Amino acid sequence: MALQINATNPEHPVLLLELPWDVPLEEWPEEYLVPLPRGISRHVVRYARAGSEVIAVKELAERPALREYELLRDLDRLGIPAVDPLAVVTGRADADGEPLEPVLITRHLGGSMPYRSMFETTLRPATMHRLMDALAVLLVRLHLAGFAWGDCSLSNTLFRRDAGAYAAYLVDAETGDLHPRLSDGQRDYDLDLARVNISGELLDLEASGALHPSVDPIEFGQEICARYQGLWEELTRVSVYPAGKHHFIERRIRRLNELGFDVAEMQIEHSSNGDTVTFVPKVVDAGHHQRQLLRLTGLDAEENQARRLLNDLESWMATQDDYAPGDPLAARPEVLAHRWVRDVFRPTVRAVPLELRGSMDSAEIYHELLEHRWYLAERAQHDIDLGTVVEDYLKNILPKVRESLEPAAPE
Repeated sequence: MALQINATNPEHPVLLLELPWDVPLEEWPEEYLVPLPRGISRHVVRYARAGSEVIAVKELAERPALREYELLRDLDRLGIPAVDPLAVVTGRADADGEPLEPVLITRHLGGSMPYRSMFETTLRPATMHRLMDALAVLLVRLHLAGFAWGDCSLSNTLFRRDAGAYAAYLVDAETGDLHPRLSDGQRDYDLDLARVNISGELLDLEASGALHPSVDPIEFGQEICARYQGLWEELTRVSVYPAGKHHFIERRIRRLNELGFDVAEMQIEHSSNGDTVTFVPKVVDAGHHQRQLLRLTGLDAEENQARRLLNDLESWMATQDDYAPGDPLAARPEVLAHRWVRDVFRPTVRAVPLELRGSMDSAEIYHELLEHRWYLAERAQHDIDLGTVVEDYLKNILPKVRESLEPAAPE
């Protein structure tokens, strides 16, 4: 059988032909390999260079290789965090004509690490909690897309930290299956496998001395279940909002924040019956919100203030007609953020007279107004416009604290 390369990009077969397909993957010469950390796998896996690409090459039988290739392409179309499939190579044979196993080729996920490499230096429990949260986010997103993983584990996941955010990516889809919708039983089965696999992997780390002494492997295995259930319930609870919807959206965001998650993306679908809102969660590290707010808007704020302002910005962006995440023709987040600063943030802050601000800077004033809007909306059970919020804040809140405020320097 002749060598065949099925690829997603016409350029890839030409680049891939340069690799030694007549040699078993385990015996590939060092000149072709890229020394990157590898996780545990039931198959032989190597990182290699093909042109300017760093690729992961995995040997396995033809049917599972082609099946996993198609599943990864499906996940890519669904926008699920997973490795990018590039090609399947079949018809391999050695120099004597003896057949060799086909290979599945995926693009190396830049900046990612297998969990064992991350544990080479003992991770703090707080970091481990964020990794478990990232894995819970991945599993929820897979299940929402109708994908039953069949082998959720730390070994089948890559973790990447990007600008303070933690994300988990599916690496091995070999045991997976895509359905229009998953039953509760299918989800529970996946979750129970995750619990057992994660506890087992952490017990192995504990035995090797690579686990922080305060970490209980069994408790961490159970934690993935609790984090998953809380996130699943919050993301799948259907809510249809009336026209004045900002207050209800803010309530949902607060509940996600209380669970320890932030909003990476929000979409609003309009209908005659009301608007439905979809959230994509993310897991972030300390200081992330400050850096993100400064990058998008140029506003410098404390971490909690920045988180509050970013939530407001995200809610506002989702209402804009030219906001379309993933659409290259839509307005960029930086453009929308600039518009929010110009049309929402600055006019609202300037409505508070300088002589009444005391020592509060602009970010703190806006944060205080958002908090006041929240309480007013909770009491009224409907949206309150910012103009009304400012008026009530000046009348009923600032007089009570004015004595403790120092005059601010003009902006």
